[in-house]
Amino acid sequence: MRTPACPTHARPDDVPLAQPQGQGGDGWWLYLVECGDGSWYAGISNDVAARLRAHAAGKGARYTRGRGPFQLLAQRAYPDRAAASRAEWQLKRLPRQRKRAFFDA
Repeated sequence: MRTPACPTHARPDDVPLAQPQGQGGDGWWLYLVECGDGSWYAGISNDVAARLRAHAAGKGARYTRGRGPFQLLAQRAYPDRAAASRAEWQLKRLPRQRKRAFFDA
């Protein structure tokens, strides 16, 4: 039995996931995660679970390196990468208090 990782240094397989739905395939996903320092990061991926593991391993976006552990806050499917990129751009322009509501709309 493995000992749990230190919460500030989570290994890729220790990332708490809120059951990401983007598991490969044709669609793209916009996702929002909360970093260990309380900041939020938004990104796109065609495999959300793999992308979160990459963030946890320090191989994701530069912003997320050293900011784990991560918690998935929200995600939304898009038909293609272009649509997901446009949505990411719109989301990143919103103030923090409106970002969660973006996923409910």
